[in-house]
Amino acid sequence: MADVKLVAMTKKFGDIVAVNDMNLEIKDKEFFILLGPTGAGKTTTLRLISGLEKPDNGEIFLDNTKVNDFSPAVRDVALVFQYYTLYPHYTVRQNLEFPLKSNIRKTPKKDIDRIIEKVSKILHIEHLLDRKTINLSGGEMQRVAIGRAIVRRPRVFLMDEPLSNLDAKLREEMRAELARLHLDLGSTFFYVTHDQVEAMSMGDRIGVLDEGVMKQIGTPDEVYNRPKNMFVAKFVGSPAINILESEIAGKKLVIGIRERAMECSLTDLQCKLVGTAKSKAVFLGIRPEDIIVSKEKKEINSFECSIYFKQSMGVEDILNLKVTDDIIFKAIAPPRLMANVGDRLYATFLMDRAHIFDAETEERLEKPK
Repeated sequence: MADVKLVAMTKKFGDIVAVNDMNLEIKDKEFFILLGPTGAGKTTTLRLISGLEKPDNGEIFLDNTKVNDFSPAVRDVALVFQYYTLYPHYTVRQNLEFPLKSNIRKTPKKDIDRIIEKVSKILHIEHLLDRKTINLSGGEMQRVAIGRAIVRRPRVFLMDEPLSNLDAKLREEMRAELARLHLDLGSTFFYVTHDQVEAMSMGDRIGVLDEGVMKQIGTPDEVYNRPKNMFVAKFVGSPAINILESEIAGKKLVIGIRERAMECSLTDLQCKLVGTAKSKAVFLGIRPEDIIVSKEKKEINSFECSIYFKQSMGVEDILNLKVTDDIIFKAIAPPRLMANVGDRLYATFLMDRAHIFDAETEERLEKPK
């Protein structure tokens, strides 16, 4: 197994900067997830680590060895793509055997049989070994593709959105399988995705990437509960965080642009933080689960509103609440509230869970270290 280190890595395609001065350390045996929207530079980063692309600037290390000039084969990394890259008219066994029979490895037949037996049991595909891959389901093909990577016992597994072509139920099952597989193998995983559910449910740490720039690296808890900037706050979380234009007014925030119908009392810590803002203009960020919806008014940070739109999700309702034409936000409510479109309710902001972002830099206001 191996750790991975990227130092000041930059990759351009013409005038487009796909990866911009990236610094990253992935620990040995870590499940690291690179998360970001389409076009963020995620796949380019993976291809740079694998050796399929060469950086314009910067250095790549595997176990403290600089590998910029090493071929993918010498780097000994395994790639799993969203497209299965299997030989369709080979059996599952033949597909799994193929990497072991290369001129580089030349694995003895008895060892091949032992490895195939072990890997097929890990992936629960032993009953498929004699079936041609053209006759497999999407989930079965993805397991075989992962198996082709596992049989080699590479230093690092590089996975590029391997579950994106599967249906929702199968994706959920495979997320659990991949998390279990990581524990069983004790290997280093570098996993690329645009799906925040995959990132939050599987990763030891997450790197959030946008336009080639790493916006934040942290545990799922850190990225979700302590986002460093508005991009991370908005990209991670479903339903998305509410971002409300606000203005500092002493120990309160006045919310809205034209019709300033809401005022929120700041906590003692937030009062100190807003003093570091570059201007009085800030953004208030509050997640839908941190807004309490009721039919009675609370004493503090409670506002009368109406239900503008409702999404029933079974275990919870997502309510779009309207205070004025300028102030609309989402909150999560239990179905037992029996709330319907047009009903008047009260929304209470839990300000100790809220985030305040500088309007100029879009960085989260934090206590100085």
